[in-house]
Amino acid sequence: MLNLWTFIFLCFLHLSSFNVVLGGVGDSMVSENPFTPKASVIRYWNKEIRREITKTHFLLSKASPLTAVDSASFSKLAAQNDLASHLPSFCSSAKLFCFPDLSPSLEKHPKDERFAVYSNMNFSNYGTDRLAGVDSFKKYSEDSNIVVDSFHRYSRDSTGHKEQFANYASEGNVVDQNFHSYAASATGGSGNFNNYNREVNNPNLRFSSYGDDSNGHGQTFTQYTENANAGNGQSFSSYGKNGDGVPNDFSSYGKGANVIGSGFSGYGEAANGANDSFTSYGFDSNAPQNTFKSYGDGGNAAVNTFSSYRDQSNVGDDSFQSYAKNSNGEKVDFSNYGQSFNEGTDKFTGYGQGAVGQSIGFKIYGRNSTFKDYAKKEGIVFGRYNNGSSSKTAQVKGGSSAVNKWVEPGKFFREKLLKQGTVMPMPDIKDKMPVRSFLPRTIVSKLPFSSSKIGELKRIFHAGDNSTLETVMLDALKECERAPSPGETKRCVGSAEDMIDFATSVLGRNVEVRTTENVKGSKQKIKIGSVKGINGGKVTKSVSCHQSLYPYLLYYCHSVPEVRVYEADILDPKSLEKINHGVAICHLDTSSWSSNHGAFLALGSGPGRIEVCHWIFENDMTWTISDS
Repeated sequence: MLNLWTFIFLCFLHLSSFNVVLGGVGDSMVSENPFTPKASVIRYWNKEIRREITKTHFLLSKASPLTAVDSASFSKLAAQNDLASHLPSFCSSAKLFCFPDLSPSLEKHPKDERFAVYSNMNFSNYGTDRLAGVDSFKKYSEDSNIVVDSFHRYSRDSTGHKEQFANYASEGNVVDQNFHSYAASATGGSGNFNNYNREVNNPNLRFSSYGDDSNGHGQTFTQYTENANAGNGQSFSSYGKNGDGVPNDFSSYGKGANVIGSGFSGYGEAANGANDSFTSYGFDSNAPQNTFKSYGDGGNAAVNTFSSYRDQSNVGDDSFQSYAKNSNGEKVDFSNYGQSFNEGTDKFTGYGQGAVGQSIGFKIYGRNSTFKDYAKKEGIVFGRYNNGSSSKTAQVKGGSSAVNKWVEPGKFFREKLLKQGTVMPMPDIKDKMPVRSFLPRTIVSKLPFSSSKIGELKRIFHAGDNSTLETVMLDALKECERAPSPGETKRCVGSAEDMIDFATSVLGRNVEVRTTENVKGSKQKIKIGSVKGINGGKVTKSVSCHQSLYPYLLYYCHSVPEVRVYEADILDPKSLEKINHGVAICHLDTSSWSSNHGAFLALGSGPGRIEVCHWIFENDMTWTISDS
């Protein structure tokens, strides 16, 4: 006689072998296996919201694609805390954002190589003991979604060996590269990073023990991370330690980047005759963050030049801590440094402490108030040091349009533009996040979701210590754990059911969810066609949901009071053909916004003085009370 659980399992297999119809008639008719996650979302929507969901509803496209059998199997593994041992199949089946587990490549490659159309590789012991020759990486990992490359002990003990990274990982999304023990004890030769990681999203580039004990092996970083967006940026740790005559040239580094950081820790330590040049570094960038810690400590006769550093950039912070400590004959020249439009901060603490024969020159240096006792030391010269507003100095060069140069045209606009016949720029509303899906509630409810549980999350998703994935998860968790702003109600959701719960808890069950129809019109001029105000154009409140980068599809949802929401046809300004149907939200109360918010940089004015409107970008959404 069959026991009860065997009977239930056989019934489950029987039912999962055919489809049933969920929903009503017409377009709302949805044929779906009743045990799939998508079927669960359909039932939940129809139960909680006063209208049936249609089979073409965009929210359904985000439901988990797991089959009924896989959903049950992975739910059981999650309950047993055993998903980590099945991660590759889980990520693939559930359409998640997971990093590949790289296996080291121990191939010797004794001859010159031209690497193209490569991605996600682990080069271990590559180029070791090479004599002369050139290896080039061109169009490597180009336009890829997740780029994970590891160069471990690359070019170690080589002589006269050159490495060229040209047009490497351009336009990638979530780029993680690790150069560890690269060119250690190398003699001569050079490494050239040209057009490296241009226009990438969320770069995390680590140079650890790079060039240590090398002799004359120079590195050039040209057009490096140009126009990159967010991310950890670049980390140079124990770079050039004990090196001899190692020249490094950072030229056109981070140009036009948005919120990119560079960390130089233990860089050039105990080096002899190091020569580092930072030229056109961080030019025209937004909020660059650079940290120089224990940089050049114990060095001998080093020369460091910061020329046209962070010029024409917007705010940002630089920290020079324990820089050139106990060095001998150190020469550092800051020329045309920090000529930012909006004042950032520079912190010099313990700079040149215990140094002998150092020479420090500040020429055409932006405003700074953190030198304290540093300016009293011998060997330090300030020439044309701007104690006045650095923004005035910069705007003379940049002109009146400088204030909004870091904010994409059309990203923010005034409400009066939302009328038929208006021609205006449309920003790039394309979704830059990796493609992911929600998890079923039966799985996501069993996974930890707390920064205090990051160790367990790293185990589940195979995230290494200090890896990009660890940072991605921590950033999302901290934003979700952040206390709400005044008047804000917020929640992070990893399932469609959780999103429905939050929206209806704020707005009630008579709700609709909207998003912009497609991405046509992005980065070009558009013409506004017919415009409709939601709820008659009255002041209302909404729940806006924005994607957060995380292994599964995660949305940061928050209630937004004092808004007006609009739908508008978007036309081609020349042909007048309708190309899109946009959703825009206008925030009427901006009093709690930061004075440095991009909206005020673009539009002028300040918190609480103007309303600010923006389009709902691809895959973001806003919930409102229904018109019907």
